[in-house]
Amino acid sequence: MTRKYLTQDEVYRLMDAAQSMSFPERNRCLIMMAFIHGFRASELLDLRLSDIDASGKQLNIRRIKNGFSTTHPLLPDEYNLIKLWLKQRKLIENGVEGDWLFLSRKRRPISRQHFFLSFVRLEDVQD
Repeated sequence: MTRKYLTQDEVYRLMDAAQSMSFPERNRCLIMMAFIHGFRASELLDLRLSDIDASGKQLNIRRIKNGFSTTHPLLPDEYNLIKLWLKQRKLIENGVEGDWLFLSRKRRPISRQHFFLSFVRLEDVQD
Protein backbone atom coordinates (compact mmCIF):
# COMPACT_ATOMS: atom_id res chain seq x y z
CA MET A 1 0.00 0.00 0.00
CA THR A 2 1.34 3.43 -0.94
CA ARG A 3 1.62 6.02 1.79
CA LYS A 4 -0.51 9.17 1.14
CA TYR A 5 1.21 11.52 3.55
CA LEU A 6 4.62 13.00 4.30
CA THR A 7 6.60 12.30 7.43
CA GLN A 8 7.90 15.20 9.49
CA ASP A 9 11.43 14.46 8.25
CA GLU A 10 10.24 14.61 4.62
CA VAL A 11 8.54 17.94 5.28
CA TYR A 12 11.76 19.39 6.72
CA ARG A 13 13.73 18.09 3.72
CA LEU A 14 11.24 19.81 1.39
CA MET A 15 11.62 23.01 3.38
CA ASP A 16 15.41 22.77 3.10
CA ALA A 17 15.12 22.24 -0.66
CA ALA A 18 12.82 25.27 -0.90
CA GLN A 19 15.74 27.44 0.25
CA SER A 20 17.27 27.13 -3.23
CA MET A 21 14.14 28.32 -5.08
CA SER A 22 12.83 31.83 -5.66
CA PHE A 23 10.76 33.15 -2.75
CA PRO A 24 12.10 30.62 -0.22
CA GLU A 25 10.20 32.30 2.62
CA ARG A 26 6.90 31.87 0.79
CA ASN A 27 7.62 28.29 -0.24
CA ARG A 28 8.75 27.21 3.21
CA CYS A 29 5.63 28.81 4.67
CA LEU A 30 3.40 27.01 2.14
CA ILE A 31 5.00 23.66 2.96
CA MET A 32 4.80 24.06 6.72
CA MET A 33 1.21 25.30 6.72
CA ALA A 34 0.08 22.53 4.38
CA PHE A 35 1.64 19.94 6.68
CA ILE A 36 0.41 21.40 9.98
CA HIS A 37 -3.17 22.15 8.95
CA GLY A 38 -3.76 19.40 6.39
CA PHE A 39 -4.75 21.89 3.71
CA ARG A 40 -5.98 20.96 0.28
CA ALA A 41 -4.06 22.95 -2.34
CA SER A 42 -7.07 25.19 -3.04
CA GLU A 43 -7.59 25.92 0.66
CA LEU A 44 -3.95 26.87 1.13
CA LEU A 45 -3.79 29.06 -1.97
CA ASP A 46 -7.04 30.81 -1.07
CA LEU A 47 -5.75 32.05 2.30
CA ARG A 48 -6.03 35.81 2.74
CA LEU A 49 -4.09 38.23 4.89
CA SER A 50 -7.34 38.78 6.76
CA ASP A 51 -7.36 35.08 7.75
CA ILE A 52 -4.36 35.68 10.01
CA ASP A 53 -5.02 36.99 13.49
CA ALA A 54 -1.51 38.12 14.42
CA SER A 55 -2.46 39.34 17.89
CA GLY A 56 -4.07 36.02 18.79
CA LYS A 57 -1.64 33.99 16.67
CA GLN A 58 -4.54 32.18 15.03
CA LEU A 59 -5.55 31.27 11.50
CA ASN A 60 -9.08 31.25 10.12
CA ILE A 61 -9.49 28.22 7.84
CA ARG A 62 -12.22 27.87 5.24
CA ARG A 63 -12.54 24.22 4.30
CA ILE A 64 -13.74 23.38 0.81
CA LYS A 65 -15.04 19.90 1.47
CA ASN A 66 -18.19 19.98 3.63
CA GLY A 67 -17.85 23.78 3.98
CA PHE A 68 -16.66 23.48 7.59
CA SER A 69 -14.63 26.48 8.74
CA THR A 70 -12.58 26.67 11.89
CA THR A 71 -9.82 28.57 13.67
CA HIS A 72 -6.43 26.97 14.33
CA PRO A 73 -3.60 28.24 16.52
CA LEU A 74 -0.40 29.22 14.72
CA LEU A 75 2.58 27.30 16.07
CA PRO A 76 5.65 29.40 17.00
CA ASP A 77 7.82 28.18 14.07
CA GLU A 78 4.91 28.60 11.69
CA TYR A 79 4.17 32.11 12.95
CA ASN A 80 7.83 33.07 12.50
CA LEU A 81 7.82 31.78 8.92
CA ILE A 82 4.65 33.75 8.19
CA LYS A 83 6.30 36.91 9.54
CA LEU A 84 9.36 36.31 7.32
CA TRP A 85 7.14 35.80 4.27
CA LEU A 86 5.08 38.92 5.05
CA LYS A 87 8.28 41.01 5.12
CA GLN A 88 9.23 39.62 1.70
CA ARG A 89 5.67 40.01 0.42
CA LYS A 90 5.72 43.74 1.21
CA LEU A 91 8.55 44.13 -1.31
CA ILE A 92 6.42 42.74 -4.16
CA GLU A 93 2.88 43.71 -3.18
CA ASN A 94 2.79 47.12 -4.92
CA GLY A 95 -0.22 47.15 -7.23
CA VAL A 96 -1.74 43.93 -5.88
CA GLU A 97 -5.53 43.78 -5.87
CA GLY A 98 -7.00 41.61 -3.14
CA ASP A 99 -5.37 40.29 -0.01
CA TRP A 100 -4.18 36.80 -0.92
CA LEU A 101 -1.55 35.64 1.51
CA PHE A 102 0.58 33.90 -1.09
CA LEU A 103 1.52 35.76 -4.26
CA SER A 104 3.36 34.69 -7.38
CA ARG A 105 6.26 36.62 -8.88
CA LYS A 106 3.64 38.36 -11.06
CA ARG A 107 1.85 39.66 -7.93
CA ARG A 108 -1.14 37.39 -8.46
CA PRO A 109 -2.52 34.53 -6.40
CA ILE A 110 -0.57 31.33 -6.97
CA SER A 111 -2.37 28.94 -9.31
CA ARG A 112 -2.83 25.27 -8.42
CA GLN A 113 -0.74 24.37 -11.48
CA HIS A 114 2.17 26.56 -10.33
CA PHE A 115 1.86 25.13 -6.82
CA PHE A 116 2.07 21.53 -8.04
CA LEU A 117 4.91 22.29 -10.46
CA SER A 118 6.85 23.83 -7.58
CA PHE A 119 6.56 20.58 -5.64
CA VAL A 120 7.80 18.62 -8.65
CA ARG A 121 10.83 20.95 -8.76
CA LEU A 122 11.37 20.44 -5.04
CA GLU A 123 11.43 16.68 -5.56
CA ASP A 124 14.08 17.16 -8.26
CA VAL A 125 16.18 19.30 -5.91
CA GLN A 126 16.03 16.59 -3.23
CA ASP A 127 17.13 13.76 -5.55
